Amino acid sequence: MLRISKLSDYAIIILGHMAKAPGSTYAATDLAESARVAGPTVSKVLKALARAQILNSTRGAKGGYQLSRPPEQTTIASIIAALEGPIALTECSLENTQCEQSHSCHVRGNWSVLNRAIQTALESVTLADMASPMGKAPEGFRIPLSSIALQPRRITE
Repeated sequence: MLRISKLSDYAIIILGHMAKAPGSTYAATDLAESARVAGPTVSKVLKALARAQILNSTRGAKGGYQLSRPPEQTTIASIIAALEGPIALTECSLENTQCEQSHSCHVRGNWSVLNRAIQTALESVTLADMASPMGKAPEGFRIPLSSIALQPRRITE
């Protein structure tokens, strides 16, 4: 199963809250309360997002966190990468990696095609998309059941 980490999930929830009033400055404690996430976890997420320049951080009594760019310009891929590093399905999907099986692997190129497809999908969804109430799914996201070729499972013993 492909799954993003809980921290990335929290980041998207927190940023979704911030995207509703993108020009506002938010205190970490207020974000923790509205997201119903523990304060130390929210602080950790906010610091990572600030390091990745997704958020601006201001210190002081009137300080807090603010989106560094409009929600329409912040991709889900950039948020996930800020918390988890480069998006890669397998170790060989990363640019500078040396896999023990690389000399005998015949599927490495196919993994990079799959990795690029997922990267492209995550880059096509913005924070603004995630913050908007879900309405009717865009036509491009529907997969007609008739286009899925179902194949019987083979049970080998």
